[in-house]
Amino acid sequence: MGRIIAVANQKGGVGKTTTAINLAACLAEAGKKVLTIDLDPQGNMTSGLGVDKNEVENTVYELMLDECSIKESMTDTVVDGMKVIPSNVNLAGAEIELLGIPEKEYILRNAVDYIKEDYDFIVIDCPPSLNMLTINAMTTANSVLVPIQCEYYALEGLSQLMHTIDLVQQRLNPNLLIEGVVFTMYDVRTNLSNQVVENVRNNLDAKIYDTLIPRNIRLAEAPSYGLPINLYDSKSAGAESYRLLAKEVIDRKDI
Repeated sequence: MGRIIAVANQKGGVGKTTTAINLAACLAEAGKKVLTIDLDPQGNMTSGLGVDKNEVENTVYELMLDECSIKESMTDTVVDGMKVIPSNVNLAGAEIELLGIPEKEYILRNAVDYIKEDYDFIVIDCPPSLNMLTINAMTTANSVLVPIQCEYYALEGLSQLMHTIDLVQQRLNPNLLIEGVVFTMYDVRTNLSNQVVENVRNNLDAKIYDTLIPRNIRLAEAPSYGLPINLYDSKSAGAESYRLLAKEVIDRKDI
């Protein structure tokens, strides 16, 4: 049975999409069968995996409106054997269009049910907000991975995210777990990064991954080339960090 991981944080700029792309790519590099789902209307995961988001015929938007099958919504990526269900700006209107649909919280889950046995991991990139798209990701997922930027306001908004996860557990998906927290944009030279890590460790009752994702110029450059970091610069600190994170995710036995 594969694992479905939603990468979520309603705070923007925390390395959420970077983490979703590169974790998925490194899981695939480790020999796992991986599917990625872009649930963010900005479509950054789609373009970050080498897909032209404006040229794709079917996206997650068409899938959720039942205008195509889940197989028809999948597109090849630059990662060998890994597909993406792409997204583009059309998805921004989905909230309103889904209003009248019964059980709208489970649309994605019902579609993914058909193919989830085919994959070791399904990685969902959530939008930077706690909306119906994020709820769909959480009802589909087994667990939520939360990237946190090593900055002063790291804990701000985190309690809101944890509250949302708690509500989803109570009302929609009782089996949902917190996969863990991963620190991004870590700068070994600053006391602030170390203080943030300690602060979160002391205040958060959740698994915190040992791997720290560094602030790394190669990681920032890779999306503009439509490549995950392990294909853009395989020997960079960013690539090594995401390989270590992928190994930690694979080795988790309690999910």
